[in-house]
Formats: sequence, structure tokens, C-alpha cells
Amino acid sequence: MARPVTMVVFVLPSAFQRWVSGQSEVKVFAVGADPETPPTLGSALDTLRRVHPSLEERLRDEYGSIRRHINMIVCGENGHGVGRLDCELPPGAEVYVLPAL
Repeated sequence: MARPVTMVVFVLPSAFQRWVSGQSEVKVFAVGADPETPPTLGSALDTLRRVHPSLEERLRDEYGSIRRHINMIVCGENGHGVGRLDCELPPGAEVYVLPAL
């Protein structure tokens, strides 16, 4: 049985665009861990690591957690408040990456 897949758009501030050739958005596929598990923010970041490793290392620390100075707004809610890396992503999810103030 196939695992669920969804397209995820990471919307980047200008400070992060230098690591993705000046793009303001990066699209990746997030894949569920198994056929019953929906894709998560963590799986989207895993894909981002393979496609844009320089960007991903600025978003997550050496333990794989979202860096303290980074906020990710997932479908209108702060990713820290909706499950962090385990936050489920609906089809066509947008993730806004914001440096903390």
C-alpha cells in the first residue's frame, strides 16, 4: 500500500533566500511514514535536507529539532504549538519560515 504524499511550500524571508538561488518559495514533497500516517513537518524538512541541505541546516539543529530562533507557521498556526516536527500537513500546506525577533 502506498504512503500518503503531499506538496509543501516553504515561504522564505529574504534572509534565507541566498541558500536557494534567491527563491522566495521552495516546494517539496512530504511523505508519510507508513500508509496510515499523514505527512508531517518533519518529513517535509527531511525532503528539504536532500534538496537544499544548506537551507535545512539553518532551520534545524544537529539533533533535528527546529532551531530556537526559527518560527514555522504551518497553515496559519505556529509549528511549536501544533506538534512541532510531528505536526500533520494537509494537502497543499504552506509553511512560513520566520526568524524569531
